[in-house]
Parts: sequence; C-alpha cells; structure tokens
Amino acid sequence: MTDPQIAVMMLGIFILTIFLGFPICFTLMAMGVAFGYYAYFEPDRMWRSYNKAVEGGADSWTQFTTWIEGLFNNQIFDLFVNQTYSVMANDVLTAVPLFLFMGYIVERANIVNRLFDTLYVSAKRLPGAMAVAALATCALFATATGIIGAVVTLMGMLALPAMLRARYDTSFASGVICAGGCLGILIPPSIMLIVYAATSNVSIVRLYAGALLPGFLLAGLYMVYVVGRAWLNPKLAPKPPEDETDDLSAGQVALMLITSFFPLAILILSVLGAILFGLATPSEAASVGALGGLVLAAAYRALTWQRLKESVYLTVRTSAMVCWLFVGSWVFSSVFSYLGGEQLINEFVIGLNLSPIMFLIIAQIIIFLLGWPLEWSEIIIIFVPIFLPLLGYFDIDPLFFGILVALNLQTSFLTPPMAMAAYYLKGVAPPGVELMQIFKGVMPFLSMIILCMVLLYTFPQIAFWLPDLVYNR
Repeated sequence: MTDPQIAVMMLGIFILTIFLGFPICFTLMAMGVAFGYYAYFEPDRMWRSYNKAVEGGADSWTQFTTWIEGLFNNQIFDLFVNQTYSVMANDVLTAVPLFLFMGYIVERANIVNRLFDTLYVSAKRLPGAMAVAALATCALFATATGIIGAVVTLMGMLALPAMLRARYDTSFASGVICAGGCLGILIPPSIMLIVYAATSNVSIVRLYAGALLPGFLLAGLYMVYVVGRAWLNPKLAPKPPEDETDDLSAGQVALMLITSFFPLAILILSVLGAILFGLATPSEAASVGALGGLVLAAAYRALTWQRLKESVYLTVRTSAMVCWLFVGSWVFSSVFSYLGGEQLINEFVIGLNLSPIMFLIIAQIIIFLLGWPLEWSEIIIIFVPIFLPLLGYFDIDPLFFGILVALNLQTSFLTPPMAMAAYYLKGVAPPGVELMQIFKGVMPFLSMIILCMVLLYTFPQIAFWLPDLVYNR
C-alpha cells in the first residue's frame, strides 16, 4: 500500500472506532502515535546507539536497555510532546476555561430562573409569551455558557414544566427548548467559535463580530415563528388568565428587569464589547466575565462552597476534554497530512470541478451527517481542518465558512434520529413527554435554520458588515 492509501485507511479506522464507542480524544492520540510511528520510522536513527553498544562490546543489559531506548527514538514522540505544549500555550484557548467557568457559575447560582420569570412577565401580552421568554432566556444564557447540554437541560427543568402547566402543546414547547438551547453554538462569546478560530487561524474578534448578526437573526426567526404560530393557533400556546397578567404594575416589572435581566445582560455585553472593540483580548475579557459571574452569584446570595466546587469541577473536566481533543487531533492530522492523505483528498475534490456553491453544499451535508454521532468539538477539531485547505481554491472566506458551519451544527443537534438536544431534553422532561413528541416539535425550527443559511449565502454582508465596519475603518 502507498502512504496516501494508508492515510485513508487511518481515517476509515478512526471513523469505525467512533461508531464502536471508543473515547475519541484517546483514540485520536493512539492512532496518531501508531500510524506516526510507521510514518516516521527511521531504522538508522533508532538503532544507531544500539549498534554502537554492540560494536563497543557492551554487556547484555546495556545492549537491551539501548535497544529499548531505540524503540522510542522516533519523531512521532517529539511531535506529540511539541503539540501538547503548543495547545497548552495557545493564548486563544486560554479563554475556554474562563468562559466555561462564567457559564457554570451563572447556571449554578439560579440566575437563569430569575431571568426566565422576568422575561415572561415582560412579554406576557405577546402570543406565546412563555415560549418567547424561553427563547430569549436561552439566547442570553447561551452567550454565557455556550454548552448545549447545559442550556437544554437547565431550560428543560425550568421552562418546559412551566409551559406544560400553562397548557402549551408538548411538541411546540419541546421544540422551543431544543432550538433555543442550541443558539450557544453561534451567538458570541461562543466556545465553538473560539475552537474554530484556533483551528483555522481566523481572528477570533472578527469571527465574533461576524457571528453576532447571524446569531440574533436566527433567534429572531425563532421568535417570529413562535409568535406567528401562537397567533394563528392559540391552542398551541394559550394566553394566561387575565388575573395572572395584571398582577404586577409597570414599576414592578421594571424593578424585576433591573434586578435580574440587566445585571447578566450588562456582564455579557461588557465582555463581548471589550473583545469586539479591542479593549481586551478574549482571555482578558473572559477573566472579567468569570469574575463578574462570581460577583453576580454573590450579589444574589447564591454563591456557596458546593456550587463553587461544582463549577470548578465542570470547568476543568470540559476544558481538559477540549485540550486533549486538540492534542489528539493535531497529532492525527499531522500524520495524516505527512502520509499524503490531505493532498489526496484535495486532489480528489478539485478533480470534481465543483462550483463554490456545490462545494459548500457538499461540505455542509458532510458536517451535518457527522453531527449525528459526534459533538461539535470533534467536528471542528478533527474534520473541519480537512475542508480548510480547499477554501482558498474555491475563493471562500474562512470566516464565512465558520459561521455557516456554526449554523449547520445546530441542525445536526436537532435532526432525528440522533438529535442530541432532544435526548438531553428527554432526560429531564416530565414523564408524559415522549421522544417522538420532541422530534415533532423541533422539525419546524430546522426550516428556520435552513432559511437563515440561505439568507446568509444570498446576503453574505450579514456576516461581513460588522467586521468590515469595526475593523476596516
């Protein structure tokens, strides 16, 4: 077999191990080292010391230990150590644990409960007010955490029972929670965008600026759909009784907003604004966000040792997963490229004579299918780099491609039969909620995502307007 064929076999074995359920980051590292050992195998280098020991008349033990040392005298081990150091020294990735900690401490401090109640009271006269409040809460909370499982699970425990008690249609309410919970992939300061920036070498500040309008456009489309459906079919989202809507005066509603909505909104806008306008690096802004989350939790008298310990533990666990995925994927991709696999794929795709739109469609279909068995982190770190070298040939901006991928990944989290957001929700939903009802509820929101992707491709200035305005002045 030629080296490129071995590279393709390496990729095929990796995909097979994923479906067999092996841990992805450790599988990447193991396969990268194993195939890298073959790729960088140099007998002269490995056995040079051993041959000298034999020729010099060394004793048997010395010859044996020198032979063992020769086994590890392979460049793949140098590559593994260097890649590990590069990941740990990456300034962009430093922001990941800090943003995660901000999100987890906000989640554990029950700030989201107050936020949902306040937004519901503020939107009480709209059709589907509770669903609109749930989407707004998801959008705001998603900017603080960016972890789909955390947002869907928390809102599933908080907002779904409230909507069901208000006689909302089960499928309608479930779709709202699942769709809203996935917004954190796209809306800055998204952890996914940080990882994509580190993978593609795109400026994170430009990527954040580019994702801002598409993120709120999608959230807006969700809300328009919810209000429209509730207005056309009030049985889906019944209005609350009159006595419930007139309990609070305008002053009391304003006080609720001041005490629950504005503090979190100001924290997130401050962090995001500092990044977008160059007042702080992502890591510095994330540090302020983490500190602000602690201050908010303390102000709400919700900062306990147990909650702090849980937040730190979850932050360390998730950060370690992302970092080791980077280490494994970079070793894997380096060996894959060294063996000629990347060149083989590039030549194959270029040989198809695709137009840029056809390339984008095929790439997005592949990423969509990968989203069934994989988390977004594995897709961004492992598979997106395969497409990145081709973007220049098709004259596609990596920033634009990254935002399309972020939109696309939301469909993979919502599409049956492997809709992970639906399974997250099912795990915390009341007993009467069936998985098929959740699947039915998410389908209309998929059309909103596809519409948003079509709008983005038709009007690319949706992504480029803000970066050009702020950074190309």
